[in-house]
Amino acid sequence: MDRVDHILIVDDDIEIRGLLTEYLEKNGFKATAAADGRQMRAALAAGSVDLIVLDLMLPGEDGLALCRYLRAGGPESVPVLILTARNEETDRIVGLEMGADDYLTKPFAARELLARIAAVLRRTRMLPPNLRGAAEPARMLTFGTWSLDTTERHLIDAAGTMVSLSGAEYRLLRVFLSHPQRVLNRDQLLTLTQGRGADVFDRSIDLLVSRLRQRLRDEAREPRYIKTVRNEGYVFAVAVMPHKDAP
Repeated sequence: MDRVDHILIVDDDIEIRGLLTEYLEKNGFKATAAADGRQMRAALAAGSVDLIVLDLMLPGEDGLALCRYLRAGGPESVPVLILTARNEETDRIVGLEMGADDYLTKPFAARELLARIAAVLRRTRMLPPNLRGAAEPARMLTFGTWSLDTTERHLIDAAGTMVSLSGAEYRLLRVFLSHPQRVLNRDQLLTLTQGRGADVFDRSIDLLVSRLRQRLRDEAREPRYIKTVRNEGYVFAVAVMPHKDAP
């Protein structure tokens, strides 16, 4: 028997939780509902979850705080689709920056939510097997003259100076460090960092690569770390070494 995808709905509105749970189950998913962060953590501890539908406007810990938890201290591989009642670009950008894979503005049609869930699940599974890196257990990864602290999520240079990273910069760097010396195209990078595919006009990955190069003090004309492969994408050209004994 095929495994059924498990969707966790986190929303403080009991009516919405009930309606979405019933709708998803009717459409072939297993669905679990949680009213807040405490119940979300309990559901995650109870079993595997394939995707989280997370409302931003929650009492106490809001959706952004929970998304930050999922990407920093929780099961960061679980894709997250955020719901927001406010149709403002800032909310969407902040949510994506915190690590969400997609967003949907309330009110929404149930069929649209179903389509978004299916799309995110498809994107997160579209990479070929040789590009699906296992989670790195080491806290500290080193490459060239740099180290990345995967717990605190910042860079450390040879002199011991810490360099902060945005959520998007951190996710992109982790993708490169998980697949060193392999060419990744824009669509693969967008899928792994933002949970969506690229369109012909999308240059957000190019801008993010440029920002990450600046963090790494990489020369734009002759970069050492992130090299451009003409008509193909980017390759992280330096070997990566895990240090499991790092403090």
